[in-house]
Amino acid sequence: MTARIMQPEISIGIICPLPIEVAAMIQMLDERYDTQQFLRDPNLYHLGRIGQHNIVIAGLPDGLTGIASAATTAERLWVTFHSVKALLLVGIGGGVRTIKNDMRLGDVIVSRPDGKYGGVVQYNFGKSLSEGRFEHTGVLNSPPREVLSTLAAMKANHLLNGNRLPDYAVYVEASQSNLYLKYPGVENDILFEADYDHAGGSDCASCDRAREIKRKPRKANGPVIHYGTIASGNQLMRNSKERDSYNRDYDDRILCFEMEAAGLMNSTPCLAIRGISDYADSHKREDHAWHGYAAAAAAGFAKEFINTIPSSGLENMPTVAESLAKEDKPNEHWLVPFQRNQHFVGRESQLNELGTKISSEAHCQRVAIVGLGGVGKTQIVLEFAYRKRESSPGCSIFWIPTNNPTTFEQAYLQIGRLLQIPGITEENADVKQLVKMRLSQESAGHWLLILDNADDIGMLYKRAYGDNRSLRLIDFLPSSCRGSIIFTTRNQKAAVRQAGSNLIKVYEMDLADAKEVLEASLIQTHILKDDEATVKLLDLLTYLPLAIVQAAAFINENDISIPTYIALYENGQDEVIELLSEDFEDQGRYKDTKNPIATTWLISFNQISLQDPLAADYLSFMSCIAPQRIPESLLPSTQSKIKMTIAIGTLAAYSFITKRELEKSFDLHRLVHLATRNWLRTTQSLAAWTEKTLSRLADVFPIGDHKNKAIWMAYLPHARHVLASPHPSDGSKEAEIKLLYKVGWCLLSNGQYSEAEQMHRKGLELSEKVLGLEHPDTLASRTQLGWALRMQGKYAKAEQMERQTLELKGKVLGLEHPDTLNSMNELARALDKQGKNAEAEQMCQQALELREKVLGPEHPDTLASRTQLGWALRMQGEYAKAEQMERQTLELKGEVLGPEHPDTLTSMNELAGILHSQGKYTEAEQVHRQALELRKKVLGPEHPDTLTSMSGLVRTLERQGEYARAEQMHRQALELREKVLGLEHPDTLVSRTNLARALGVQGKYSKAEQMHRKGLELREEVLGPEHPDTLAVRTLLGWVLRMQGKYTEAEQMERQTLELKEKVLGLEHPATLASMNELARVLDSQGADAEAKQMYRQALKLREKMLGPEHPDTLVSKTDLVRALGAQGKYTEAEQMERQTLELIEKVLGPKHPDALAAKTLLGWVLGMQGKYTEAEQMERQTLELKEKVLGPEHPDTLGKYTEAEQMERQTLGLSEKVLGPKHPDALAARTLLGWVLGMQGKYTEAEQMERQTLELKEKVLGPEHPHTLMSRTNLACALRAQGKYTEAEQMHRQGLELG
Repeated sequence: MTARIMQPEISIGIICPLPIEVAAMIQMLDERYDTQQFLRDPNLYHLGRIGQHNIVIAGLPDGLTGIASAATTAERLWVTFHSVKALLLVGIGGGVRTIKNDMRLGDVIVSRPDGKYGGVVQYNFGKSLSEGRFEHTGVLNSPPREVLSTLAAMKANHLLNGNRLPDYAVYVEASQSNLYLKYPGVENDILFEADYDHAGGSDCASCDRAREIKRKPRKANGPVIHYGTIASGNQLMRNSKERDSYNRDYDDRILCFEMEAAGLMNSTPCLAIRGISDYADSHKREDHAWHGYAAAAAAGFAKEFINTIPSSGLENMPTVAESLAKEDKPNEHWLVPFQRNQHFVGRESQLNELGTKISSEAHCQRVAIVGLGGVGKTQIVLEFAYRKRESSPGCSIFWIPTNNPTTFEQAYLQIGRLLQIPGITEENADVKQLVKMRLSQESAGHWLLILDNADDIGMLYKRAYGDNRSLRLIDFLPSSCRGSIIFTTRNQKAAVRQAGSNLIKVYEMDLADAKEVLEASLIQTHILKDDEATVKLLDLLTYLPLAIVQAAAFINENDISIPTYIALYENGQDEVIELLSEDFEDQGRYKDTKNPIATTWLISFNQISLQDPLAADYLSFMSCIAPQRIPESLLPSTQSKIKMTIAIGTLAAYSFITKRELEKSFDLHRLVHLATRNWLRTTQSLAAWTEKTLSRLADVFPIGDHKNKAIWMAYLPHARHVLASPHPSDGSKEAEIKLLYKVGWCLLSNGQYSEAEQMHRKGLELSEKVLGLEHPDTLASRTQLGWALRMQGKYAKAEQMERQTLELKGKVLGLEHPDTLNSMNELARALDKQGKNAEAEQMCQQALELREKVLGPEHPDTLASRTQLGWALRMQGEYAKAEQMERQTLELKGEVLGPEHPDTLTSMNELAGILHSQGKYTEAEQVHRQALELRKKVLGPEHPDTLTSMSGLVRTLERQGEYARAEQMHRQALELREKVLGLEHPDTLVSRTNLARALGVQGKYSKAEQMHRKGLELREEVLGPEHPDTLAVRTLLGWVLRMQGKYTEAEQMERQTLELKEKVLGLEHPATLASMNELARVLDSQGADAEAKQMYRQALKLREKMLGPEHPDTLVSKTDLVRALGAQGKYTEAEQMERQTLELIEKVLGPKHPDALAAKTLLGWVLGMQGKYTEAEQMERQTLELKEKVLGPEHPDTLGKYTEAEQMERQTLGLSEKVLGPKHPDALAARTLLGWVLGMQGKYTEAEQMERQTLELKEKVLGPEHPHTLMSRTNLACALRAQGKYTEAEQMHRQGLELG
């Protein structure tokens, strides 16, 4: 852009309907200036120069082509650019080939009068005659004489020198790197016979080329110019038979069909120039291959035409505005009751759409503006009226309030007086009929009728005398091709009745426009500098213009700040309603109408109550629940589906609700929600509706099992809302108890344990008070509360609750009642969580025996008890018994339920897990695969249970070292869960965590860290930062950081996690103690021995207190403390503690349990570090023998052969140094282990060499006094002593003692 010019310098305007036509025209400019847009003119203008003339180019809005849009665009152009004298319409069209006209694609058609037609005809405009005949009446004006004179001069020049279009085409190709304006080639110019339709497809590859019309090749491929008649209409011509039929109607004079010229010729005469891009038939290419070239050809002609105009050629020519002003026009009349709103902002898209819709003169246009009360419908139409007055001099504009029949008739009387209709003031005059007749006459000129507040269908459509012969108010609306009618209404049903599909919906403002409204309405605009408060205020007011203006008036009158107003607003529902009910002065509203937004909606509430009582009931119901995502299925039931549909439609018609079609749910406008509650309160019916809503929810809310999750998740916010509301009547207590029970169950299923506990406590208190201590529903609430306590780690309280419940159920229902047996199972789970495995197993055994007795051995509940017992055995490490139990259960389920029943497949999955625990990975993999294939078949590949089987198979593959394959399957499971359940579903987050863990196992710590961070971010967003699952991911992220040696960050993460767990779960919760232990490990890795040891001891002490001294987690703490003591060289204390730990593990889990074997290995290491080699060797041999017997000689945890162990450690060391670097703490640890393995094989020389290198690296990386460095010094001393190098060994020991 090289220059900027002023509007008075523009002399020629060009309208290009399509973007490609605009682009082609811009290419023809000799000099391009800039692009401009003006206030209250939505057109975008491209300014430039051709020859000696300044040009303005305007395109049509994208997607809004046609006669009306072209007329509107042209009108705005000459109103904005008053100096424009000539208008050109430049673009593409469909050519008509006849014997006289050898039309080719790329040729140019120019509109020119031929004696009968003015150059453009509106081919589909006319009137029907008898016998099916149709008379065309669409003859339009000719181009201005000055334009035709230039055209004649140009034609003469062509006869002498030829046209310059080929030169311009070459220029376009040279200046445009893209191909869209270039010549497609004569081989792509295909014309088919008129009676042969397109065979389908994006091009004519499938069309029969035998039906092609063969034409002689031209000597040159440049465009040929044709002058004559252009046919214009509102629809794209795609039918060759219709094309030829219309052409015959116009004496074979039509050269081209297009869609815009008729919109300009009568109101704004111009010269139409069209490049031929197709043959107006069905053979249109989807790639629009000829559009660009045809547009360039038309633009080239326009350029040559403009260059033909001499510099003084336009001096004496009047402007378009002056030419139109000379026309004889009827007197203009103005009847609008409001002044122009000087603070009006935004809404340009609605104003533009409104202008487009009413611009046609083919018939009387009716348009309805519809939207929520207070959204600004009246203000939009008021602004449009003033703009119409400016842009269309001579157009009369009449405003008719339709609040009631009286205001309607009064407005008609005023119109009649303005029009000076004879007899209008006579006593018995039929005012409405007289006004209708006058405005229906074309001599009345152009007019616009605005019917404001046309909400009441009954008023407009009710017959005066209750019979079919009397007229309705709506029947008195005039009809003329020179008139248009605009309705404003908050009722979409009324809008459809009044304007059909010709609706414009008005929604809340966007942030930018809402800010402008607020700024324009405030006296002290400096208070808007607090942008955060401003945005919050507008959000609270839901961006409704009336609410914004009302709030500004309150702020102005009381001289307060925006934060002060917000504080008043947030002080409770009563304060909000009071603020929304404050009246204020507004010159843009009717004098006898209350202005507040709440009062505005009360009018709608009353109308709905009269028109559709069921809709009023639904609105009352919705006001008692949460306003967002209200499921249709939650609404009170009705026998008639049709009435329900109509009622919902009524609320949507008033814009009170917004439909979510895919979810079959609705959103109730937030302020309408509050206003409706106030309406119910003023009519003293809020309490009754609250109770009705509570009862409805109690009846339809499902139980919290997985198959109902989609339903209860949708209902949950609404249940919470109604439960939080006051319930004044005791009659609703039983419904409240029922709903509390169901909601608590669902919260438990969703992992929201704390809130579930609150619900169940409240439900239990109510149930004990209303129903009694021993009522079955009270006992059921006790069971649910026990479950909530257990899921929060409050195991002792859960056990106490379940014991009491079991005792009560045994007393009330009997020991053998199914509900009693369910409590027995719940108690077993509480016992198991505390490590009381033996008692838990006994309880499971008792429940199984009773169920076998009461229900039979093959009852589904009995089989479920068998699975529970198998699980209890597995948790105690009794894998052989668990395997036997689950194999029997699987067999029974196969016989009773069938081999493909989902419960059978659950047992199959459990059996695979037991096999996995025993290290029988090959068989576990086989069973997992079988379960996975059957679940794919029975449940489908994307069912959650199928994805669970996939996860089990992946874990087995991981244990067999197939890390890459496992990672691939984790990715597949994650992808499926994201697809099936969504990105933020808890199961999806579990898959994400599994994949991150798999990456970590492979040493891909960076990727694992990245995934854990993303998983943590999602869980914090979905579940909240304090959800137990979120805290679990924090612990995993801390582990990955520790594994990368990022000890400082890992410590910070673990400290934060520990603090959060203490806050959320309590200091003594098992998960909190697990984090305490993990933090101790991080501290230990950094050499913070004192704090680490203190934390180890604290975790151990609390676990002994909470879980008991024999709980597996307590034994883990003991083992960790032993390792810490050993790392500090406190071998005597470590040995003593590990002996105690081993004794307890053997007692609790048995001597063959994997944890017992691991404890033996650790004890052997402690003995070896003290030089007790004989006992250490004996311990290792016993451990090896037991591991080979229990786990098998090939189990990964079986360590027997040191050669294999050495090989594995060498591989580990190599990988650690490659991935992490030789100085990484984990690489140094691997060196230490390899040295120990070498020493155990008697390879002392090699062991010494390894330990010396390790000691040197640790002194450099960790420092000489780090515990791990001291351990390496001790290891080296042991290797020296084993070789008889006692002096050096003693010296090494002494140095270690001094440093330690």
